[in-house]
This record gives sequence, structure tokens and C-alpha cells, in this order.
Amino acid sequence: MFYVAASIVVLMSLVGIGLTLLTLPGAWLMLAVAAACNLWQPGMFSWWTIGVLAGIALLAELIEFGASALGAAKTGGTRSGALGSVAGALLGALAGTPFFPPVGTIAGAILGAGLGALIAERGIANRRWRDSAKVAGGAAAGRLVATVVKASAAAAIALVLIVALFIA
Repeated sequence: MFYVAASIVVLMSLVGIGLTLLTLPGAWLMLAVAAACNLWQPGMFSWWTIGVLAGIALLAELIEFGASALGAAKTGGTRSGALGSVAGALLGALAGTPFFPPVGTIAGAILGAGLGALIAERGIANRRWRDSAKVAGGAAAGRLVATVVKASAAAAIALVLIVALFIA
């Protein structure tokens, strides 16, 4: 039964990476499956390993949540620009998903963060186009960094889980 549980962990780790690219909670799926399999087949993983990986997943979530807002703020954006970038990233990811996922999701989130910041800066904060565009670029760059960080964290979590199967 160990090999069945290990196969499930490997499969869900790969699925989890894909879900993360779709801006879904793939890392949490990996961890939930690993914990469930560890309960089913005690000793598959150390609970410390699962706990540390959960910390990495939480850190990646926090970075993802704040990166586009931080990118907008670093380029001189207002609070409304930062909030617009977060809302725009979410809406852009949803709008882009039907178009060649996960590339459409990623591109939609990046473009959405930029457009959300641009609209908020221009429409709510009444800033000039040049200033609004600068903030939009910062928001989009922040969202790109967030996507890379979160996907890298998901890949690292998957790698540790898979390697841990062979060490245990």
C-alpha cells in the first residue's frame, strides 16, 4: 500500500504545480494529500517536513497576495492603485483562464494587475497618464515576480515531497 500512497503523492504533486500556475491552491493540495497519505501510511513523511513545507506555502501565498500591490507602491502608486492592482490581477486571471491555460491565466493576471492599477490611478486618484502608466508597470512586474515565486515554491514543495518518499 505504500507504493499506492506514494504514487498518489507524486501524481498530486505534479497536479499541484499545474494548479499553482492557474493561480489555484496547488501547494495546499499537495500538502493535504501528503498529510492524508502520511496518516494512511504512517512514516511516509516527517510531520516536521510537512510543517516546514506548509510554512513555505504560506510565505509564497503572502508574497503573491502583496507583490502586485507592492510593485504599484514602489513606483509611486497610491493606495487605490495598489488595491486596483490586486483586484485587476484576480479579474485578469479569471478572464485569461479560458484562453490557453495556464499561459492565459498568468498573462491575464499580469495584464490585469497593470490595468487595475492604471484604472485606479487615473480614475480614482486623478493622476496623469505618465504617472499612472509607471504605477501600472510596477504592478504588472510585481505580479510577474509573484507568479514566479509561487510556482517555484510549489515546484520545491513537490520536489521535497517526492524525494522524501525515497528517503523514508
